[in-house]
Amino acid sequence: MTAIGVGVVGFGWMGEVHTRAYARLAHHYPDAPLRPELIAVADREPGRADAAAQRYGFGVSTVDWRELVSHPRVHAVSVTAPNVLHREIGVAVAEAGKHLWIEKPVGLSAADAATVADAVSRAGVQCTVGFNYRNAPAVAAARQHIACGDLGTVTHVRIRLFSDYAAHPQGALSWRFERARGGNGVLGDLASHGVDLARYLIGEIASVVADTAVVIPRRPRPASSGSHFARGSGELGEVENEDYVAALLRFAGGARGVLEASRVSVGEQCAYGVEVHGTHGMLAWDFRRMGELRRSLGEDYQDQSVSTVLARPGDGDLTAFAPGAGIPMSFDDLKVVEAERFLRSVAEGKPYGATIGDALAAALVLDAMTGSVRTGGWVEVGA
Repeated sequence: MTAIGVGVVGFGWMGEVHTRAYARLAHHYPDAPLRPELIAVADREPGRADAAAQRYGFGVSTVDWRELVSHPRVHAVSVTAPNVLHREIGVAVAEAGKHLWIEKPVGLSAADAATVADAVSRAGVQCTVGFNYRNAPAVAAARQHIACGDLGTVTHVRIRLFSDYAAHPQGALSWRFERARGGNGVLGDLASHGVDLARYLIGEIASVVADTAVVIPRRPRPASSGSHFARGSGELGEVENEDYVAALLRFAGGARGVLEASRVSVGEQCAYGVEVHGTHGMLAWDFRRMGELRRSLGEDYQDQSVSTVLARPGDGDLTAFAPGAGIPMSFDDLKVVEAERFLRSVAEGKPYGATIGDALAAALVLDAMTGSVRTGGWVEVGA
């Protein structure tokens, strides 16, 4: 392995996930061409970067991300900062000639994602985006079934992303609930993953019609910085972006779809999944049962049985984590897969996994949803 210096900007939960993924890469991919070295970590919250350096072994800790980007030993950067910073930091990383692993949704809008994409293209660096659910081996198996025509012609798709992380009325009014810093709320946070799964499995989305709602309009301000699961205790403030979205999708290939996402669904924790129906088959995947794929394949049409199969060696990157079917993978494992694809992209000079192009395509769909809410009608993606 050849060493490559990496830095992490933003050290909330996702910054830790990226760091753990780098640390575990050689355990699961011993033949990976690059070995990440944890050089620098940046977080503007006082003391957080120092604590990260002590815990994980970064050589440099700073409150200024610019110091990290300019560090001569840092050649690849993870950006896990709040959405409002994605554009500025992503562009700076690319212009410094450094490779970029950035969390979705890459800014607050398609314009932000396009600006980062342009900077990446001009610099000739690699950019991987954090659409991790496509990395599940069972999702890889579903994609293969669809590509081989096992479902016949895909007719309709249903995608759901339900969470309760914001369901408590005392949930803190963090940056995620502000338009200026958190963008379009649940659209960027959860629906972006649904759009990526839809595109990854089915193809491009041509037009949408959507509806959104704010379910909890006022929340207490946080006492200090914390995760988006934290409770607030300060004065009440306005929630400025969406708690819920429902959209109808028309795919370029003719299929139809339904996408629904909520961050305020009581009784639902990470209820993320997709169902794909075709002219003679069906596939369904649920993140909470990550290693399982429900499928109905054949040509009986009516009364056709449904079976549950387990992801097995040969499906995606399962063998990097388990020798056989039935041994569960985790959320963190999906990010290790993502880290491997990022660094393989760097080593080989060509993209693997979700790219900045995928982030821009998803952002255009989300912008179309926002436009549909404003106009009340169908909106063409990219119009």
